[in-house]
Amino acid sequence: MVITLTSDNFNTVVKESTLPVLVDFWAEWCTPCHRLDPILDALAEETEGKAVICRLEVDRESEIADLYEIMSIPTLIVFENGKPKDIMVGLKGKAALKAALGL
Repeated sequence: MVITLTSDNFNTVVKESTLPVLVDFWAEWCTPCHRLDPILDALAEETEGKAVICRLEVDRESEIADLYEIMSIPTLIVFENGKPKDIMVGLKGKAALKAALGL
C-alpha cells in the first residue's frame, strides 16, 4: 500500500523508519505523476516488509516540499535512516526504483 504523507505523519513514517523509504513528491495537475501511480502501487505490493512507498502532494504539503528543495515533479527521494540517500527527477520505471531502494 502506498502511504499518503502529510505534515502529521512525515516524521513517523519517513524519518523514524528502519526500512528504506521512497517518497514520491507529486501534484494533482502533473500528468507524469499520474503515470507513476500504477508503478508505485505495484512496487508497494512487491516490496511490502522490505521498503515503505509513500506519496507527498507538494501543493498541500509545500513546507515539506520546500524543505527538500523540490523544484520539479515527480521527484522521488529514497530515505535511509531518515536521511535522503538518492534523488531522482522524472518518471522512472519499477526496476530503477527497486534498484534505488537497494532491492
